[in-house]
Formats: sequence, structure tokens, C-alpha cells
Amino acid sequence: MSTPLNGKLVTVFGGSGFLGRHIVQALARRGYRVRAAVRRPDLATHLQPLGTPGQIMPVQANLRYRWSVDRAVAGAGAVVNAVGILAPSGKQSFDAVQAFGPRAIAEAARAAGLDSITHISAIGANADSSSAYARSKAAGEAGVLETLPGSVILRPSIVFGPEDNFFNQFADMARFSPVLPLIGGGQTKFQPVYVCDVAEAVARAVDGELTAGATYELGGPEVKSFKECLEDMLAVTRRSRTLLPIPFPIASALGKVLQLVPGAPLTADQVELLKSDNVVSDAAKAEGRTLEGLGIKPATLAAILPTYLDRFREHGQYDAHRAV
Repeated sequence: MSTPLNGKLVTVFGGSGFLGRHIVQALARRGYRVRAAVRRPDLATHLQPLGTPGQIMPVQANLRYRWSVDRAVAGAGAVVNAVGILAPSGKQSFDAVQAFGPRAIAEAARAAGLDSITHISAIGANADSSSAYARSKAAGEAGVLETLPGSVILRPSIVFGPEDNFFNQFADMARFSPVLPLIGGGQTKFQPVYVCDVAEAVARAVDGELTAGATYELGGPEVKSFKECLEDMLAVTRRSRTLLPIPFPIASALGKVLQLVPGAPLTADQVELLKSDNVVSDAAKAEGRTLEGLGIKPATLAAILPTYLDRFREHGQYDAHRAV
């Protein structure tokens, strides 16, 4: 049964990405009309089946061109920014996409008469970080709140789900390599959060259920080390691989070389990120600025990983019917 449209239009920047498409679906299920602002609308047609005919419409926008941002925001009753990159590529730099881009979206929203936006940042955003990624995330948050102080900031830990760039990447690597790297010994702690749980939090922010001007930290129900995450992945894919600890200095040097290759699996900046844990703070827990505080019960890795990593088993998903 389709959900009756409520008449409100929401612009979602980055709506065709991994997290963005789940946000679009969560909003569509609530009856919102969704304008997915993306760089390549011709590559975003996969969004339209997530809603009723005409409910979801991709439009062209690039955060480096303010006029396209203004056009994408025009007429919207709410705005979500889900644009993010893990590594720079060409003109898509950290500063352009994650520092200046969010401010441009907030300024466009303010000019359109809105008093807030919902902005997706990341746990670890820190203006004093040694990581350019973390510094740009902090700059993006500051730009949004300086422009629209009533905005809601959502900081997820590492996000997992069918199209994630973490478990899928290492599961694919394990198909061909007998060894998987443990950067810094694999002791960095994560709090993996399911993409649909993050999307639900975003939808509730659009509904007006989150505190204006607050920053929420979104993590799953378990804290896992980097090593434990890879062990969970290997258990699901039924593969045995050697986990090789690589000290940070060596990993950093390796990242500096690999980052020269387009689509590199590791950069020096990502190594810097791995030097700090990526978990929900005690302050956020105490103040209810978490998924649990919002009344959302986060999904576990054990419940979700088998639903999309089974394709990496030796015989694909059909391994489920073989004797273990």
C-alpha cells in the first residue's frame, strides 16, 4: 500500500549515494515528496522506484556551483545534506565538498526562508585533528550552525549496509588475498551503525522530532575493534585469512603511495583517522543524543551482515544450503 503524500517537499543533497538513497526511501515512506540533488541525475534513476510515481525526482546540483545549490533548494520545505567523500578526487576536494559545501547549502536554505537543515557529519569531526577529512567535517558543521543555528547535526560512526565501503571492500579483498591488513594493529574501536537506522534518524529530524541546534552521535549497539570487524566479516563469508598487523608509520607510508592511484583502497589521511576511536561519547549518551535516546533500537552486525555479504562466500549465497 502506498503512503499518501503529505505535500511537503524535501531536498536531499547526495540522495543517490549509499546513505542518501536510504534517506530518500525513509522520507518517501513518510509521504514526503523528495528532490534528490545529485551531480549526475542520469545515474540516479534507481531512486524513483523507492516511492510512488512522481514522488522522487533527481535534479542536478554541484556543491561547487552555488547557483545549482540555490536552484535545488528553491521551494523545498526541508533540506538534508548527505554529501560526503572518503578521499579527494580531482576538483572534489575535502574543502569543496565537506567544508564549503555545507555552508553553501545552509545559506541557500536561509535565503529560501528555512530556519534549519539536517546535516550529516561524522563522529571524529574535529577542527584540530591531524586528518584533513575530520577537519573538513568540523568546518562543515561550523558553517551550517553559523548560518542556521537551529540546524540538526548527525554524526554517525562507520555506517554499514548493502552498499557500504567497508565490509564489502574487505570481503572482496578476501576473495583474492590470503592476507588482510590490520592498520595500527587493528585496535581502533568503531561502533558500526546500520544505514537504515541512520536514515530513520534523519527522517525524524525532518519530522521535527529532534532538538534544534543539537548534535547527535549515532552508533550501533556494539563497540568493535577493527580486528573484530574483520573477524565478523570472515565468519559470515566463511573464509579463513591471515590478519597482518601493520604499524601506523608503515601504513602511512603505504597510503602516501597508494593514494596516487585513482580509487585507492587506502590513503595516508585514512591512516590518520584510524589513530582515533570512532565511538559515541559519554556526553551524548548521558544527554540522550543517540539512537537509543531517539527511541530507535539499532540493528546488530550479526543480524545484517549475512543479508549482503553471503555473495562473497566461495559459492555465493548458495553456500547457505551447503553443509558447514
